[in-house]
Amino acid sequence: MNADAVKQYFSKISKPIILDGAIGSLLQMRGYEMDKYLWSSILNIEMPKIIQDIHVEYINAGCNIITTNTFRTNPIAINKSPMGYELKNIVKRSVDISKNIAQKYNVILAGSNPPAEDCYNSQRTLSNSQLEYNHHKHIELLYNNGADFILNETQSHLDEIIIICKYCSNNNIPFIISLLLTEELKIFSGETIDNVFQLIKSYSPLLISVNCINNSVFTKFINEVELDYSWGFYLNCGKGNYTNDELICDIDEKSYVDIVKSSLSFNPKLIGACCGSSPKHILNIKNLLYGTINS
Repeated sequence: MNADAVKQYFSKISKPIILDGAIGSLLQMRGYEMDKYLWSSILNIEMPKIIQDIHVEYINAGCNIITTNTFRTNPIAINKSPMGYELKNIVKRSVDISKNIAQKYNVILAGSNPPAEDCYNSQRTLSNSQLEYNHHKHIELLYNNGADFILNETQSHLDEIIIICKYCSNNNIPFIISLLLTEELKIFSGETIDNVFQLIKSYSPLLISVNCINNSVFTKFINEVELDYSWGFYLNCGKGNYTNDELICDIDEKSYVDIVKSSLSFNPKLIGACCGSSPKHILNIKNLLYGTINS
């Protein structure tokens, strides 16, 4: 889809569209080994069919959007890795895996663009020029290789958010900003969610999302934030250590759909699930929105 078609699609949403669930943590829970620097994206090179199979599982469960397994194919991560992969090649190969499935099943492809550093880092270690190069280059490669829009996930620092918004807006690249929030409804660089929402809205994203937050923060979010712009969410369902194999699903699909129910009166436009989730979570969301809840 070209940029105008993507924007038109999102502008006409009447019932929430369904995003897929976790890829990296799902692979962890299924026993696949993660890479220290590239995390689950190492499997794009070593076992691409596994990634395609997960996409198909989510599509069969009912999602309208699948996400590239590119949470750690950004320049900062690639440069840290000792494996010597060329940035352009690994991003192209990673997007191609997902693009082929998206085209075959006629779903939308989101290009995952993560924070430049670890999601939970509260302190910045990179310069502004390093941040700009990281996001500009990764977004460019994701979009030019076939992502329909850029899903900027788990963003929690204002400098990165501004860099991403300006780049996507200036280059007519459809995008979503998805935020990681603290218990105080702030991003990690200290700004309140209300102020951050106002800034992001000025760049006309497809919508604004929150992800990888727990139910406690989410409940506070939907009850305290003025949701006067298209918005969405995909919440953390996991418990444990995301850097090794000690990760489990802590919110099962039936409990998660109860959380989703509580949000519907606030008119979300996009719903998915984050770390610790599986196709079962997406199936229950689909059945809640379009049929009978799966038993």
